Amino acid sequence: MQFQFDSLSAFFAMNGHGPYVWAAYFVAAAVLVALAVTPALRQRRMAREFSRQLRLEEARRRAAKPQVAARAGGEAEAVK
Repeated sequence: MQFQFDSLSAFFAMNGHGPYVWAAYFVAAAVLVALAVTPALRQRRMAREFSRQLRLEEARRRAAKPQVAARAGGEAEAVK
């Protein structure tokens, strides 16, 4: 079996082209990871924002609704 490089260090050096080749591999891998992770992070952020908006709307709805207090006679009266 014939190998292109004599040693592992020669493989990483790639006859002087190693830094460019490995930098290109690193950039490509970083872009692929970013493309995979970004939608998941965006979905989590949107879900948190949506639940926060729901909580705020529910709190506003409760604050706008008149409070009902029970009277001694069993009747209900709106309290301002």
